[in-house]
Amino acid sequence: MKDYKSGFVAIVGRPNVGKSTLLNKILGQKIAIATDKAQTTRKRIKGIYTNEQGQIVFIDTPGVHKPLDKLGEFLMEEAKYSIPDADLVLFLVDVSEPAGAGDKWIVENLLKDCKIPVIIVLNKVDKLKDPIKKEQNLLTYKLLFDKNMPTAKISAQTGRNLDTLISTIIRKLPDGDPIYPEDELTDETMRSIAQEIIREKILINTKDEIPHSVAVIIERYEESDEIDRIFAVIHVEHESQKGIMIGKKGSMLKTIGTQARQELEKMLEKKVYLELNVKVSKDWRKKTPDLENWV
Repeated sequence: MKDYKSGFVAIVGRPNVGKSTLLNKILGQKIAIATDKAQTTRKRIKGIYTNEQGQIVFIDTPGVHKPLDKLGEFLMEEAKYSIPDADLVLFLVDVSEPAGAGDKWIVENLLKDCKIPVIIVLNKVDKLKDPIKKEQNLLTYKLLFDKNMPTAKISAQTGRNLDTLISTIIRKLPDGDPIYPEDELTDETMRSIAQEIIREKILINTKDEIPHSVAVIIERYEESDEIDRIFAVIHVEHESQKGIMIGKKGSMLKTIGTQARQELEKMLEKKVYLELNVKVSKDWRKKTPDLENWV
């Protein structure tokens, strides 16, 4: 295909800078869950954007920070592995704040010796009204690198400047035919998306002691034309967390189940039967050998 570009773009950044929000906004559909809790994204998710000029296969990576346990190590590896396979890296940062220790750690450990081109994408421009402060913050990010890096200022929340970012990305990609069919938005399965949506509702509805200790496993997913039946187990690490997850007379579990079911029905445009059970799997973050199946 003449003058057509295609390639892989890794989105890297510390937790809560808006990586999943950016991906969902670009695609115009939710494929990655987004909350204000750290470690919301736990695995690499591909989002496929196609227009007349080219196809961008975005790789949304977990928020990167110094790992504290096996799960933390797995999350960092997920981000790390996405970079060598990419044609371009978006280093997404929160421009409403100056660069911090987390940003520096990412540059030092993942990006400094990276042979792949990097764009510093300054998100949340709408949060900071003072243009001088914005430029001062921008400088703190540029100074993390030895050489001058290209930058882009955007708002993933409002969509500001996303068209310009897309054009910039496509210009930097190699010539090539589409990698995926043009109407495809992700290579994630519905089973995997359902698992993530249940986890998102847990993160939104529970307090700080639960989110990092939770894993959702879909045990059965039965599809039919009229209704999808999903049977999931929510794993927590301690008995006390199980009580919180279930709630008084089952109220918390019912809220999570209702919200997840309603979102899945909207996405699938058909009825969904969702059954949730809670199980204690002590210290699963430290002990689970097949961790990739739990995130």
